[in-house]
Parts: sequence; C-alpha cells; structure tokens
Amino acid sequence: MSSDTNLTAIRTAAPPDTGDKTVFKILLTISFCHLLNDTLQSLIPAIYPLIKNSFHLDFGQVGLIALTLQVTASILQPLVGLYTDRRPQPYSLAVGMGVSLAGLLALALAPSYATVLAAAALMGIGSAVFHPESSRVARMASGGQHGMAQSLFQVGGNAGSALGPLLAAFVLTKGQSSLAWFSFLAFFGIVLLANIGTWTKHHKSYSTKTSKLDSAHVAAGSLVHPHVELPAGKIAISLGILVALMFSKFFYLASLMSYYTFYLMSKFHVSLQSAQLHLFIFLGAVAAGTIVGGPVGDKIGRKYVIWVSILGVLPFTLLLPYSNLLWTTVLSVIIGLILASAFSAILVYAQELMPGRIGAVSGLFFGFAFGMGGIGAALLGKLVDLTSLNFVYYLCSYLPAIGILTAFLPNLEPAKTKPGSPLKATA
Repeated sequence: MSSDTNLTAIRTAAPPDTGDKTVFKILLTISFCHLLNDTLQSLIPAIYPLIKNSFHLDFGQVGLIALTLQVTASILQPLVGLYTDRRPQPYSLAVGMGVSLAGLLALALAPSYATVLAAAALMGIGSAVFHPESSRVARMASGGQHGMAQSLFQVGGNAGSALGPLLAAFVLTKGQSSLAWFSFLAFFGIVLLANIGTWTKHHKSYSTKTSKLDSAHVAAGSLVHPHVELPAGKIAISLGILVALMFSKFFYLASLMSYYTFYLMSKFHVSLQSAQLHLFIFLGAVAAGTIVGGPVGDKIGRKYVIWVSILGVLPFTLLLPYSNLLWTTVLSVIIGLILASAFSAILVYAQELMPGRIGAVSGLFFGFAFGMGGIGAALLGKLVDLTSLNFVYYLCSYLPAIGILTAFLPNLEPAKTKPGSPLKATA
C-alpha cells in the first residue's frame, strides 16, 4: 500500500470518542501516583554519597548503580507496554508499586553492594511497570482531551523527581536505613493504584479490542498537521540526528543528576544537606523546562526549540566549570530550564516524522532516554575515577555543541496546500 493510501486511511479513520466526560478524579490521582513513583526513584541519586561512604565505593561503582536502575527500566518499559496493549492488566500498577516498595526496603537494609544493585534493579522494574500503564489510564480518563491529560500526568512525575532530593535532605539525616520511612509513600501509592485498577477494569474501553481501536484513534488524533512526505533515507538520517541530540542531552544531564552533589561538596566544601538542596533546585528547573518545551514548540515550531534547547545552552555549560557557588547555582537553573525543554520537542518531532507509528517512536525515545541516563552515569563515574570531577564537568560542557546537527533536520512545516496535495519538507 502506498504512503498516500496509508495517509488517506489515517485521515479518514473515525475520530476518538469524546462522548465521555474527563474524569479529573482519576487524572489527579494517577498524576499524584506518578509523583510518588518518581519521588521514590529520585531518592537513589540523592543518597549516592551515603551509599558510597557506607560501602567504600569508587565512582565507577556508584555509576553502576545508576546504570542498573536506568537500563532495567529502559529495557523493560517498552516490553511491558507491548504486553499490556495485548493483555490489559488493570492491577499491574499496584503490583509495580509493590515491586518498588520491595526495592526501597532492600536498599534501606542492604548489607552489601550486591544487594544495593539488586534493590536498584527492583526499583527499575517497578518504574517500568508503572509508566506505560499509568499513561494509558490518563488517556482513558481524558474524555478526549488527550494532550491535557498527558500534561497533567507528566507534571506529577516532574514534581516527584524534584521532591525526592528535598525530602532526602531532611529525612535521611540518620543514614541509609532512614529510607525505610519512605515505604509509607509506596504503600499509600499501592492503595490508590488498586482503586484505579478497579476503575479501569470496569471502564468500557479497557479491552484488547478497544485498545486496538484506540491505537488507530491515536494515529488519527496525532495528525494535527497533515503528513509531510519524506524519503525513507531522509527519515532515517533525521532519526539518527535526533538520537545524537538525545545522547548530548542525557549524557550532560547524567553528569549533573548523578554527580552534582559530589561536585558541590568537593569544589565548594558544602554539606551533604546543602548539596541535596542545590540538586532539588536544579531538578525543579528541569521539571519547569519539561513543561514549557511542548507548548512553546506548538507555537514557534519544534526545530526552533531543539536549536535553542541543545545548542543554545552551550555558553552556559562552558561557563559552569569556572563559576563560584552562587553562579554555579544560577547557571544550573538556566541549564536545567533550557536543556529539559528539548525532550518533548524531539519526541513530537520524531512522531511527526513517522506519524503512523506513534507508539513505536515514543517507546524508542523513552527507552533511549532511560538507557542513556544510566550508561552516561556509569561511564562518567569511571572517568571520574581515572581523572577528576572537575575534568568531567569541563569535558561534558562541550556536549551541547552536538546541537549543530539540528541544521540538517528538515523543516516539518504545516502545509497550506489544497486538500489531498502532498506536502513538501525543506532541509
């Protein structure tokens, strides 16, 4: 079947059912559970200094903890999503939070480094189970307002990522075992997610048949603009460029998220609590940038946002290794705001490149994001052992220069052509 025929089929697919009302109670609950899940996940980087001292680890071993957490989530997340697409599991969310609870308790009571790695793997599994299915629940409760629902869902996760280090700064004053206090958050999440499971089980769209229909609706609804026709080779090159940009973004973020507390404590001799507060400020900026990137891209175009968010952050990253504590804080906020706005723009741009494969593209880029964060943390940790923290931050400051590759991306502009006419894309 030709691409034009495929496009016609997508355009003429039945629109999503918007007869249902938006269920804000479910949306707010799943967003809050996203906050709880990502709060628990973000505790692990916040306690790296405690774990390092407790088990006398080098930076390479600390990086391996991050690698275990991120790669576990990266590999399993698309597989879990694929499985639940075919065989819906309404209570899998509560089970996933239960796995995270087990990982949290194992981390709090870990007697050895091997146990720490196993606990990180459990936390990664819990996250992998949570994200695909909770995103589906947000769509089910959207009442047709899919973009709003996903935005609300993501806000919860962003807030949780920033909240974890802040809570850690005040709760983990008595050492690693203090992590057990956070088990109450996980247990609360299990109760809420069990209730959501009951709601989804009785929702009319929660079946294999309607899930398949909904996939067609996703494809139809995603075509806010008509499809831009590009040769397969051009699409492949563009996807390769986007992957390179993702590499730049997540390797640099890995240097900040995993080693920022060590960097501040080593260079400016601040306390662990102060360093964790600085990490909270940085992660708050990342959360704000993530929210801003999508709407701005809708207004001015994805490619412009990619330009600014990757290459535009270069002057600030180059200044960071030479700054005092005050300017390090200011620059980290600016970097977090600008760089974090890239992900939504890159993801939506990739979806517009391949509008008939929204799920596949989303799974690829979300999985790549998790994987790059973990691999980056592990490799950078090993490099810190061989050199120094200052050298790693100096080296990583040049990573946003990869943003120059944005120049080779085609402009995916909304066409103003007659109905049925193919669109043109410009380089």
